[in-house]
Amino acid sequence: MVDVSGHLGLALLALSPAWFLVDRDSAALFVALGLPFGMLPDVDLYLSNAIGTVQHHGVTHTLLFVGIVSLLLGPILGRTVVPWLANRGSLSRPADALDRPATFATLAVFVGGTAHIFGDILSAPDVSQPIEPLWPLVPGSVGIELVYYNSNPVNFGLLTAGILLNVGLRWWQK
Repeated sequence: MVDVSGHLGLALLALSPAWFLVDRDSAALFVALGLPFGMLPDVDLYLSNAIGTVQHHGVTHTLLFVGIVSLLLGPILGRTVVPWLANRGSLSRPADALDRPATFATLAVFVGGTAHIFGDILSAPDVSQPIEPLWPLVPGSVGIELVYYNSNPVNFGLLTAGILLNVGLRWWQK
C-alpha cells in the first residue's frame, strides 16, 4: 500500500486516458470526479472503528467492493454532482459528461478505486496484510512488492507524475 500521495497519484495516472477519449471539459470533470475515489478502499480504516470485524486490506480492497460502490454511487453522482460541476463557471457544458452522466460518474468512481487496489498490489504486504483483489472469484492474495510503503520518492513521484501528466494533457488539448 502506497501512502495517500501515492494513491492519489495513481488515481490521476489511471484517470488520465480520459483526455484522449472525451472532450476537454469532460476529461477535466472525469479526473476531478474520480480523484477522491482513489482513497475509496481505505474506507475500511474508518469502518474498523465502528465494526470490529472489519480489517484493513479486507473486502473493501476488492474489485467486487469497488464495483458495487461504483454502481451505487455512479447514478447518484451522475444526477447531482456531474450537472452541478458541469454548470459551474469554470467549465463549459461538457457534452460527453452530460450524454450519459450516470455511466460517466460510475466509470470515474471505478477507475479511481481500482487505481488504489493496484497501488496496494505494488507494495503489499511490506508492512500490512496482503490483499485479495479478485475475491471471491479468485481466492488468494496478490502482491508484487515493487515499492515500499514509506518511500517518499515513490509516493511523491507518483503524485507529481499524475499532476504533470494531467496538466500536460489539458494544455495539449488546447
